[in-house]
Amino acid sequence: MVDDQEQPEHEFDSGILHIFGRQLKLLREAAGLERAEFGVLTGYSASTIASYEQGRRIPQPRFIDKADEVVGGRGLLLELKEDVARAQYPAFFRDAARLEALAVGLHVYANQAVPGLLQTPEYARAVFGVMRPPLDEEVVEQRVAARLARQGIHDRRPSPLMSFVMDESVLRRPIGGRNVLRGQLEQILLVAQRQTVEIQVMPLDREENAGLAGPFTLIETTDGRRIAYVEVQNVSRVHTERDRVRVLEVKYGILRAQALTPQESLAYIEKVLGER
Repeated sequence: MVDDQEQPEHEFDSGILHIFGRQLKLLREAAGLERAEFGVLTGYSASTIASYEQGRRIPQPRFIDKADEVVGGRGLLLELKEDVARAQYPAFFRDAARLEALAVGLHVYANQAVPGLLQTPEYARAVFGVMRPPLDEEVVEQRVAARLARQGIHDRRPSPLMSFVMDESVLRRPIGGRNVLRGQLEQILLVAQRQTVEIQVMPLDREENAGLAGPFTLIETTDGRRIAYVEVQNVSRVHTERDRVRVLEVKYGILRAQALTPQESLAYIEKVLGER
């Protein structure tokens, strides 16, 4: 596992994309299909097929499923599906995304923006849209799709136990505008109805706040590992050392004690929503 990863926000794992593209082209040609014909059968344009085969675009899971079926791939393309999905994430987040997918417990402290696992498509698009240097429109859409795909964790069975502590400023910062923020607050209230999710708010008027050093995520995996993920300015660290993880676990416990209770927090979010 790599620490101190610093990569450009636009960077993709082009290696796996080129491997997938070559495999796709070989299977298409073996099936005797031209790109245009293959595109009709899969529901994609010939130019999009060319981009996939050349490793310039990230194919979505539904395309991979359909393509394997059309070319008679017998699962060859499906074998690459998980690796291709990880290519959607910026390099600095790929380790965390892999660990998150294995989580049985997930606990997030946020003081900059609503956590990705709670974001609406509109809010996520606004978050990526205000990044500087700016991202290409295609990259923004890929990032949004990847973020929404991560939210499938809510529907996993059994679903991991999740908790979120958010600074009040996150709930009031109108990223994307008032309507986008309103939709986001409604989404938070909706997700909070799940039995496996608890959401707490850290009010701005608290005199003590253990989270001033910044956001972090705690992950417990199916094999019992306890991991911490910290990211600032696209520089990430995945901590597996028990001493470091324990420090952040203690800090998170203090944050939960300092914040409003889950019930008080939902009432507070409804109050903020009423002000929109």
